[in-house]
Amino acid sequence: MTPFVLIVEDETSIATLLEYNLKREGFETGLAQDGDMALLMAEERVPDLILLDWMLPKLSGVEVARRLRRKDATKDVPIIMLSARGEEDDRVTGLDIGADDYLVKPFSMPELFARIRALLRRTQANVLSDAVVVGDLEIDTKAHRVARAGEDIHLGPTEFRLLEHFMRRPGQVFSREQLLDAVWGHDVYVEVRTVDVHIGRLRKALKMKDRKDPIRTVRSAGYALRVES
Repeated sequence: MTPFVLIVEDETSIATLLEYNLKREGFETGLAQDGDMALLMAEERVPDLILLDWMLPKLSGVEVARRLRRKDATKDVPIIMLSARGEEDDRVTGLDIGADDYLVKPFSMPELFARIRALLRRTQANVLSDAVVVGDLEIDTKAHRVARAGEDIHLGPTEFRLLEHFMRRPGQVFSREQLLDAVWGHDVYVEVRTVDVHIGRLRKALKMKDRKDPIRTVRSAGYALRVES
């Protein structure tokens, strides 16, 4: 599954450069141009990693990092702080308030990507691995294989992508719109109710006697994978 990186940057030229290069490297991106927007977007969809500028309108990057670390959903999300402030005291402050890494502007893209990959490997191995196990479910994206309780399950391509998306973020609730973007893509027009049809097919394929439905419906919110199925 493509890692989702939230870019928090108010300078248009830098934000555009980051978006372009991240997408070229295969990452999915979101962009927030101020601190308030960053917190809102991180709440709506928890990122796999955040690139956080120090100097932001409304809320500083330091305050954004503090608030993200107080919330259960985002307390473990890797944060790379980007700043023109290169003094040792500034680096220490950035790391002390919860940033996992600190990069001084201007920086090179190869160095940034090396740090991104290192953090993702260290903190969210599931995002980069071919095989994921959650409860009694196993998925191997390289072999395109799914099993439940050791029994092979045959899924169509869309149901496979749906299950992979859920399994890489177990317990997280996704709205139908978020699932459309993640599984079908931003540029493809598909009716929202199509999600329900494919969720139904996925449930039918995964159904096993004496075992719970692994897909949980969250009323007025969307769907999530049960952490214990």
